[in-house]
Amino acid sequence: MAVSLSHVSYSSTFTSSASKTRVSGPSLSPHSIKVPTFSSLTVKPLNSSFTPHGARAITIAPHATSTPSSIPSDTSTTTFHGLCYVVGDNIDTDQIIPAEYLTLVPSNPDEYEKLGSYALIGLPSSYATRFIEPNETKTKYSIVIGGANFGCGSSREHAPVALGAAGAKAVVAESYARIFFRNSVATGEVYPLESEVRICEECRTGDVVTIELGESRLINHTTGKEYKLKPIGDAGPVIEAGGIFAYARKTGMIPSQSK
Repeated sequence: MAVSLSHVSYSSTFTSSASKTRVSGPSLSPHSIKVPTFSSLTVKPLNSSFTPHGARAITIAPHATSTPSSIPSDTSTTTFHGLCYVVGDNIDTDQIIPAEYLTLVPSNPDEYEKLGSYALIGLPSSYATRFIEPNETKTKYSIVIGGANFGCGSSREHAPVALGAAGAKAVVAESYARIFFRNSVATGEVYPLESEVRICEECRTGDVVTIELGESRLINHTTGKEYKLKPIGDAGPVIEAGGIFAYARKTGMIPSQSK
């Protein structure tokens, strides 16, 4: 059976398995099929000077490369020695510095000192010994020892600033709220050190202790015990420089302030 469609003829050949009847049509010649032709496509590369509409060329200048001499000294020989003040778990930022004192501006020297005088004033009355004695602006406890989740609560930077303004040099805790740890490094006020055991259960307020950063060690001279601390790592030089902006200036990441 032959069927004509326009100018193309085709044949079909099939075998029915039931009737075994073979039907044949005229053979289809490849030359009878006309295939349209296309002209070759030419792609021109973009001109290197081409600038899209509305765009402007931007020149990126890399920061000055830091030299070893511009990087602050490491903390391998840094030590802190003094009395410790011991607190428990979940000491939040409201206990470290209540919200009513957040109007004080740390960049103002007088207000900075006043802010420090309120450090840890929010602790409950169960803490018979206060971090700062009445009518004093500085604490006699240079090291704070805490439990788990120290610095939880709000994200206020005033918390580590208040501790540093009061005279504290370091906090040693089992663990920290992340935002407090970050703010401590960013402001450079206190070293947030982590202990491998619950030192807060083995030390008492008033114990004489020494922290050796290079050795990652705390020594309690009152009890004669030593405790391993987790290394402060790359945060150490940032804190020693005085905070993230001071570190950036000393390493050439940002321009130094004009005098």
